[in-house]
Amino acid sequence: MKRSKEDEVREERIRMEIVVDAYGAEEQAMGWHCYLENCLKFPFKATYARRQAKGGKGKPKVVTVTGMADSEECRGGMEVLVEWEGDEMAVALERLMPVDGSAEALRAIEDWKYWVGRGYRF
Repeated sequence: MKRSKEDEVREERIRMEIVVDAYGAEEQAMGWHCYLENCLKFPFKATYARRQAKGGKGKPKVVTVTGMADSEECRGGMEVLVEWEGDEMAVALERLMPVDGSAEALRAIEDWKYWVGRGYRF
């Protein structure tokens, strides 16, 4: 995966609003979880391409995102809950492309995708 180009404005927002005062991986994960939970207005629609067993992507499907996964489940990355074929499952936020949502929600998702795209980890 190609690393995202550095964006100074986004870097500053992440440092000053999301991971501010975070002294370790667990606190960074909690900062991201709180930020996303506050910015995303659930439910919203998004497209999601489920991975296939052979490593490829399946046909994108419009899903309803119903909420954030529990903070304990987000220690390695941010996950959201989606309705999938009559069930609910957690998926990595960076694998979704919002279909609708507020400007604030779209910016928050792009912030997370940027973080992942830069190779940052908790």
